[in-house]
Amino acid sequence: MPHQHNEVNKNNLIIVIILNFSITIAEVIGGIIAGSLSLVSDALHNLSDGVAIIISYLAIKISQKQNNERLTFGYKRAEILAALFNSVVLLSISIYLFKEAYLKIINPQPIDGLLMIIVAMIGLLANFFSVLLLKKDSQKSLNIKSAYIHLLSDTLSSVGVVIGGILIYFYKIYFVDPILTFLIGIYIIKECLEIISETVEILMQATPKNIDINKIKEGIESLNEVKNIHHVHIWQLNDSDIHFECHINLKENLTVTKIIPIYEKIEKILKNHNINHLTIQIEYECCQGVGLIKRA
Repeated sequence: MPHQHNEVNKNNLIIVIILNFSITIAEVIGGIIAGSLSLVSDALHNLSDGVAIIISYLAIKISQKQNNERLTFGYKRAEILAALFNSVVLLSISIYLFKEAYLKIINPQPIDGLLMIIVAMIGLLANFFSVLLLKKDSQKSLNIKSAYIHLLSDTLSSVGVVIGGILIYFYKIYFVDPILTFLIGIYIIKECLEIISETVEILMQATPKNIDINKIKEGIESLNEVKNIHHVHIWQLNDSDIHFECHINLKENLTVTKIIPIYEKIEKILKNHNINHLTIQIEYECCQGVGLIKRA
């Protein structure tokens, strides 16, 4: 069955990579001069974002390589592995920032609030622009979504640093920055866990959540020519390609020519369930007593 893949804009990824490494350099220098640990932490976060987006970019390039005798499904799951890796890294960074925030609460230190505000604003604007660049593509790919969450989290982090800088500069309130870090970290962890859960399900070849096997069974077995459907397997190759295979018992022993229209009806039913790759084994009086799902 023909299938159109959702293409992502690789040029936007390159622009975001350049922006992130520029922000990292600016925040490291600004953080050291201002004595701001939050700016240095934000710089490390941006550095991880840059690395994550490079990984996402490479994963897209790898996933477009042609199938071969060894990898007959191709390299499409490279993007899923990249999404999983990026999410786990971001989860680890969030835990590290929790630790740093706790240390800042129990041991606050003087900070140059004005310089902190200026540098953080530069980072905020660059991160916000990067988020806008990837927002559309984040709906097409788990890989890009993981990079998008990286950038969104860093945008929120930059907002926290700006607010913290304002409160430090005008009111000498040093504890607000670690509190904001905790709140942002909780949001990041929630988003990461959702991506990790989805990628693990794909790697475990779980049936996609939006597909009801029993409804597919009802639809196919409602065809006049079909006796039953069994040995069903449904899995995702990546976040857009859904594969389906099954055995189908026919009521009559038909010739291949007569089977083709039946296959086309089944194909139409599966297409309504967003299934774009199918393999069907047509049978007659075979696999008696076998259930919908073959048990080990």
